[in-house]
Amino acid sequence: MTASPPDFPPLRTERLALRPLRAEDAAALHRLVNDWEVAKTLARVPFPYPRELAGEWIASTWARIAAGEAWHLAIVGEERGEEVLIGCVGLTLLRAREGGAREAELGYWVGRRYWGHGVAPEAAGRLARWGLANLPIERIRASVLQDNHRSAAVLRRLGFREAGEGVQEYLSRGGPMPVRLFLGGREELTGTPPPPAEAPAGAGPPVLLVAACALVDAEGRVLLARRPEGKPLAGLWEFPGGKVQPGETPEAALIRELKEELDIDVSESCLAPFTFASHRHEAFHLLMPLYLCRRWGGTVRAVEGQALAWVRPQRLADYPMPPADRPLVAMLRDFL
Repeated sequence: MTASPPDFPPLRTERLALRPLRAEDAAALHRLVNDWEVAKTLARVPFPYPRELAGEWIASTWARIAAGEAWHLAIVGEERGEEVLIGCVGLTLLRAREGGAREAELGYWVGRRYWGHGVAPEAAGRLARWGLANLPIERIRASVLQDNHRSAAVLRRLGFREAGEGVQEYLSRGGPMPVRLFLGGREELTGTPPPPAEAPAGAGPPVLLVAACALVDAEGRVLLARRPEGKPLAGLWEFPGGKVQPGETPEAALIRELKEELDIDVSESCLAPFTFASHRHEAFHLLMPLYLCRRWGGTVRAVEGQALAWVRPQRLADYPMPPADRPLVAMLRDFL
């Protein structure tokens, strides 16, 4: 088992930090969770909660983070200039069902004295968005007791939708309890791209023009970029590019975007029109021309901190992409 906290940079919000638990958190953790009003809402917490269990559980969270299995983090804030433990939030990878989407389970609790301050949605939302942007998951699950209306409201506020009912073992209550199940995907929890300006009444949905580029290296690999946290559809892989600004040609937009995102210089003569995607979103229609480029100046680097991957054409389908990008994969694979 890991002997010290893992090297995991804290996730920050306006008021909070989510960081790995530390051995010195054990006393405060025990004091907060050894409260029937808190423990009775938690499936995997016994009540009364033994003091020695706090230290053991903290050490187990380090091992699971190191193994890439689960991320159980302390929710900490500041009082009178000092850090204070408020609660915990966790994201656990679930075993993918046959042919199904990869999922994770979200859980959280907050000490009773901090209820009513918006801590739970702030912390749980931050970890959920981080997970969708950085882990190999498509959806997040959560469950709450049938009568836990406060926690159900938190999940709805974050964008989760109810997905049925079930029964779950609750250590704190000594047996199975009825629960409500919640499910949230990338679109619900991180949003879709904003629509362009309003179209005239009766003119149909506005059209959003986005230019994309398949950069192909000397080995025939294609560059994909992963949408970073904070952007709509974070965590999905896409062809580099971006929105065409008013008065801009698609080629000029790509030259600008490739410089801003990847620090490379591309001339218009090296951009070869290949195909396009046409995709209807709820509030707008996306039109995306795709260009091929095999020559550029400079070395590709992730200027915006996004993950990059050079992918063989036959492996492109292994990377989850936005709906507009997916139809382009087969065409690229056949062409390259």
